Amino acid sequence: MEKGEGEVPLLRDLGFEEEELGLVRRVCIESKKLWRIVGPAILSRIALYTMNVVTQAFAGHLGDLELASISIANTVVVGFSFGLLLGMASALETLCGQAFGAKKYHMLGVYMQRSWMVLFCVAVLLLPIYFFATPILKLIGQPDDIAEQAGQVSIWLLPLHFAFVFQFPLQRFLQCQMKNSIIAYAAAASLVINVFLSWLFVQKFHMGLFAAALVLNISWWIVVLVMFVYTIGGWCPLTWTGFSMEAFYGLWEFVKLSAAAGVMLCLENWYYRVLILLTGNLKDAKVAVDALSICMNINGWEIMIPLAFFAGTGVRVANELGAGNGRGAKFATIVSVSTSIVIGLFFWVLIMVLHDKFALIFTTSPIIIGAVNKLAVLLAFTILLNSVQPILSGVAVGSGWQALVAYVNVGSYYLIGVPIGIFLGNLGWYDWWDRCPNGDTSFSYNPV
Repeated sequence: MEKGEGEVPLLRDLGFEEEELGLVRRVCIESKKLWRIVGPAILSRIALYTMNVVTQAFAGHLGDLELASISIANTVVVGFSFGLLLGMASALETLCGQAFGAKKYHMLGVYMQRSWMVLFCVAVLLLPIYFFATPILKLIGQPDDIAEQAGQVSIWLLPLHFAFVFQFPLQRFLQCQMKNSIIAYAAAASLVINVFLSWLFVQKFHMGLFAAALVLNISWWIVVLVMFVYTIGGWCPLTWTGFSMEAFYGLWEFVKLSAAAGVMLCLENWYYRVLILLTGNLKDAKVAVDALSICMNINGWEIMIPLAFFAGTGVRVANELGAGNGRGAKFATIVSVSTSIVIGLFFWVLIMVLHDKFALIFTTSPIIIGAVNKLAVLLAFTILLNSVQPILSGVAVGSGWQALVAYVNVGSYYLIGVPIGIFLGNLGWYDWWDRCPNGDTSFSYNPV
């Protein structure tokens, strides 16, 4: 009697039981599977993150107000919807990953269509945040001129908001079936186009801040269109069988899982934005915000690597669980965590060695550089811990435990992290500059 689809591990090497292989051989096999997802995921995430940085850099050449406006719009307004929609789309890592492992290939396309519908409805519900961005930003303490222009930029970035609806599910749909190269190629090509169009419209034709926002919209939609054409153009014959009415069934269960996933990830994403807002209330806020922003930028670049491992681990765990192979899921977790820790240790050493140098990327102010130097140790350990935490979240996503992790995130970030941050901030980590030589406490404000 032949085994059923759900009983056959999909990604197992034919002719061998992996448990009978030596440990080194098993690690090599699992690492190869993992890096097929993680490698392209790192490239695509860094490319997408860099597009936002490039846009802000070109806006910065227009003036301080333009830089602050697009930074605030991107960080607070777009960042709010980004975190929620990204989190909700991660439900596909559970469903598509397990369906792929169980060889129920057509369900990947069905799940993606359900995700599109759910995320589109949520995106529509989030529209008031964009339309009323100006009064919201004024309410949380932003200066009137920045709030007014950031509100206008938020309206211009509405196409980006809806690009998230389709891009996040497409990315997870392709990742779960190991079609990762197309994601990396699309993101890399879009980054090149982003740089060229930003130079052309903003610097060459002097079209201003509107052009910077327009180019960012175009760049993200290019990624969406490339992945969509790849999906429906015949390169996913087993997993995409066309639009189906089956996508309308079981929507409520899908909404519940997506909501749990959304809460799980967006609480972490919003936490960093809360820290920036709280820092603005500290003594000598400009120095504090600048120093923390520099550290957040460095952390943001590096965390793209653990987030890639988050995606890879979620897919590998879901594949093995869908194939009925719990031991394989456990081993995939161990290999992923170990690999990410080694990479985290490398960056930990790098930050510790360059503790008084890396701030020069953003500023030449001795006061800001000194403040960042004081934060370097905390940054180094944050990077090290971030090499573990996202991977464990990936295990939760692959296993369908999003709701449990959401409770953990609420407790860790908001019941413990924020109060400790407020307490330590009010103690005055920055009082070191009162002892600067010659009593010079001047600084050059350079928002990043």
